[in-house]
Amino acid sequence: MTFEEYVTARGPGLVRLARLLCGDPHRAEDLVQEVLAKAYARWRRIAGTERPDLYVRQMLVNQNRSWWRLGRNRELTVAEPAPAASVAGAECGVVERDALWRMVLALPERQRAVLVLRFYEDLDDAAIAEILDCSPATVRTHAMRALARLRALHAPEPAPSTGGQL
Repeated sequence: MTFEEYVTARGPGLVRLARLLCGDPHRAEDLVQEVLAKAYARWRRIAGTERPDLYVRQMLVNQNRSWWRLGRNRELTVAEPAPAASVAGAECGVVERDALWRMVLALPERQRAVLVLRFYEDLDDAAIAEILDCSPATVRTHAMRALARLRALHAPEPAPSTGGQL
């Protein structure tokens, strides 16, 4: 497979993966462009591997990690969207999805990468471990901790206690 064929076939999928990893569609495009520029220079070696797609995904995850290590790349958040309770109808689903992605983006980078690769890219633990350069047990641990954190963040707040009085 030539580099051009690979980019045509997998380019949109790489941009979607990058967007889920970093949470910003514009930065995702920049991230993929940087990775593909590096991959182009090494394409003969990458194409010679058993699974070039895993190699490029690993490059994408590593480039995202490198970008976040630079302190000047931190973004400041602004006003929060309206809570889901105040939105009715079809917009409620959009608001809930946005709230969920905000929680996913709040996860540590490795946990977020594991969830995205597992549930969005539909990869097994071994493939994720290869991309993240860790053991499958570490992948399962990151997934378990990330899902527990999401459950805790998404759990409804308990009703205030009346102190036994009616």
